[in-house]
Amino acid sequence: MARSVAEHLVNQLVAAGVERIYGIVGDSLNPVVDAVRRTPGIDWVHVRHEEAAAFAAGAEAEVTGKLTACAGSCGPGNLHLINGLYDANRNKVPVVAIASHIPSDQIGTDFFQETHPDRIFTECSVFSEMVSSPDQVPRVTRTAIQHAIAEPGVAVITLPGDVADQPVDDAGQQAVVPTPRHARLVPDAADVTALAEAINNADKVTLFVGAGARGAHAEVLELADLAAAPIGHSLRGKEVIQYDNPFDVGMSGLLGYGACVDAMEGADLLVLVGTDFPYKAFLPQDVTTAQIDVDASHLGRRTRLDLPVHGDVKETMRLLIPQIRRKTDRKFLERMLKKQRDMMTKVVGAYTRNVEKMRPIHPEYAAVLLDEAASEDAVFTVDTGMCNVWAARYLTPNGRRRVIGSFLHGSMANALPHAIGAAFAEPSRQVVALAGDGGLSMLLGELITMRTYNLPIKVVVFNNATLGMVKLEMIVEGLPSHGTDSPAVDYRRLAMSLGIPAVRVEDPRDLRRALKDGLRREGPALIDIVTDPNALSIPPSITSGQIRGFATAVTKQVLGGGMGEVMAMARSNLRNVPRP
Repeated sequence: MARSVAEHLVNQLVAAGVERIYGIVGDSLNPVVDAVRRTPGIDWVHVRHEEAAAFAAGAEAEVTGKLTACAGSCGPGNLHLINGLYDANRNKVPVVAIASHIPSDQIGTDFFQETHPDRIFTECSVFSEMVSSPDQVPRVTRTAIQHAIAEPGVAVITLPGDVADQPVDDAGQQAVVPTPRHARLVPDAADVTALAEAINNADKVTLFVGAGARGAHAEVLELADLAAAPIGHSLRGKEVIQYDNPFDVGMSGLLGYGACVDAMEGADLLVLVGTDFPYKAFLPQDVTTAQIDVDASHLGRRTRLDLPVHGDVKETMRLLIPQIRRKTDRKFLERMLKKQRDMMTKVVGAYTRNVEKMRPIHPEYAAVLLDEAASEDAVFTVDTGMCNVWAARYLTPNGRRRVIGSFLHGSMANALPHAIGAAFAEPSRQVVALAGDGGLSMLLGELITMRTYNLPIKVVVFNNATLGMVKLEMIVEGLPSHGTDSPAVDYRRLAMSLGIPAVRVEDPRDLRRALKDGLRREGPALIDIVTDPNALSIPPSITSGQIRGFATAVTKQVLGGGMGEVMAMARSNLRNVPRP
């Protein structure tokens, strides 16, 4: 049957399970958009910025595990996709991106809006090819879909507008290749036995768990019980392993908390379980280290590695656990758990008590009340920066909730567009965007998208009129903060001007009610919380260099006439400094 290239492409996406394409229409993309209009089973979602389209597609894929799609018109249109595509590719979620192109006979002539998307997107994709003739379309599109699902990751199809309009004879062409069930990667028996012997011979074992342990919660806990091992986790590992976990000692990294760092540094054997944790400074260099990972390229690339195991975490646990002798000496585990309780009470919990009358509102307190008010299966999308910190420390995982963020790419402005994708994917599920005012203002137009489709997203704005994480980074480097503050903005008024119900909270005594009422509303809502701009994240382990940097920055601030700001910062953060 003959049809246009655009129609064939759209039909292939539908056959692969794609339900919507996020993007902005444009001349070279018009044939694809019109094909969507005429094809049952797929919709066009009009966002206000193509970056948001890619973020939304990535979040939908994250929540559902299914293939999603986004699109951008030639030149500037598809260039805007790149940040969200980097994020999706690093998160290893299946996304097809359609990058329309200038007329094919003008390519290479420095034509109006000319770029080379097939080259530009190579670094942020697992597949990137240009369609230059109709005969290519069936196989190139099918191959792109297979790469996106199998890797998984981003597959980019570059399509000139004139080619999209040409007819293609797809009679007898297979739309998509059936997707096989994921294979299980079983580790080599000798490597598992070597790890078992190391665990049995070590006096003090610590497990550090990442997102690669998804689906192996019970098995990892069983190993921890046998090995008397405290369990720390990465940020992406939090939702995978922290819930119902009596061995939990918190999280490592600059956003971390609890006894995780002490548990890793005090161990005789550290076992990295399904994590490619990138921060070398927070990993011990003088502790015997084992690593279990399904991707062999991850083994040993972050820290020392003595015992590599290449395999799925669950399959590795299945072979490993029968070889582990239960440890009777559990003093190390008990000591780390006590330290965790103390630190959670004295440090992490410091801002959540006796703060009902303190203004500006402590963001930690706001995060705790949000955690209490949110549903048991809520999807939280989290802006990069201080919102990441508050989510990591105060949102409680339970095996049903999801926390989605730009945890590997680290982009600003991801929370709202991620929430759009999650809400489209599961409209009956509560979706909460934890947005910093810096991130929200960057893609503010997506509030219009949220309102246009009446998406039931609850945007909770942590509004401190500053870039808090950047401020902390500058202080640690010995620099007084500069260029981090912004004018105060009333996001309630902005939301209400778009027809979105909104409330602004400045008194902490009003916060609990505002969150409960906002989360119960039908459709979209925004809660603008005015938070303390001086509340910063104190890492679980403070180095001498960080202390020197803080002292240097404070001295410069005082000499520059900023004594009042220094005192406000001290009052806001003194209780959060880790103590022995």
